[in-house]
Amino acid sequence: MITIAGAGLAGLTSALELARAGAEVRVYDTCPEIGEGSVSRFAGGMLAPWCERENAEEEVITLGARAADWWADITPVTRRGTLVIAPARDAAELTRFARRTSGYREVDAADIGSLEPALAGRFSRGLFFEAEAHLDPRRALRDLAGAAQAQGVEIILGAKAPGHIDLDCTGIQAPLSDLRPVRGEMAMLHSAEITISRTIRLLHPRIPLYLVPRGGGLYMIGGTMIESSSERAVTLRSLSELLGAAFTIHPGFAEASVMETGAGLRPAFPDNLPRLHQSGDTIHLNGLYRHGFLLAPAMATQVAKHFFPERTNANHSERTNA
Repeated sequence: MITIAGAGLAGLTSALELARAGAEVRVYDTCPEIGEGSVSRFAGGMLAPWCERENAEEEVITLGARAADWWADITPVTRRGTLVIAPARDAAELTRFARRTSGYREVDAADIGSLEPALAGRFSRGLFFEAEAHLDPRRALRDLAGAAQAQGVEIILGAKAPGHIDLDCTGIQAPLSDLRPVRGEMAMLHSAEITISRTIRLLHPRIPLYLVPRGGGLYMIGGTMIESSSERAVTLRSLSELLGAAFTIHPGFAEASVMETGAGLRPAFPDNLPRLHQSGDTIHLNGLYRHGFLLAPAMATQVAKHFFPERTNANHSERTNA
């Protein structure tokens, strides 16, 4: 029996891959519902390895290239690519973004209008990452739990893990000295008048912001990265920035309803990449940072390989730190 602390993204993906390798798995989480305490519920759910290369290592592409296929077996995945745009005043940001990424084609105003009719005439040029995708994080977590249970994983909610566990997936709560919190904030908007079908990244001199459609007129907007351990609600400054970005993408968002705001602390190591860390008899999977849904499948495969090297055939080199 392999015991796991944490039924968030890292814990559930690991549980599923361990079960697929033939292990008996039990997962503990102190929250009474799947996803309730997971920072992943505030995520964009973007499966965008080529865009993420803008401020991450090449390893993000290597580890995340097959994430969309992995998730598509578990939960609906929208494969409509990522459209990166910038207002005229920030055209230099688009050039800089293009230099640091790959896997895109340049698009002009006519292309943008064809891809997203709601944006016709609003932006003169952009970058289209056709192979990228996105999913709904909250549904994905629920579907992931269901897939794990179908493989025989036992999930015990509303309970602390026992004193000894085999795999720690407790995120920022884990006792790892080089782990730091990076605060992310988001808002959920509803607009019945605007129809956008793919992830939109709006480039900004300080940080790119993204708008992700959730269906039914719902849009999640996020992108803030603040080095802070504060767990307070979204600040006025961040909310103003997020809503301003939505208005820049389309002024019709001025009439949108703000359905929800949220903030969470994302765990990050100094290199902003996830890794396995061994402490005594316990393995920690941590540091998913802002790449959670993109990198969790590959890292879970590494977990299964670590426990059962003879039963798995992972195609990724293992990131460990003993």
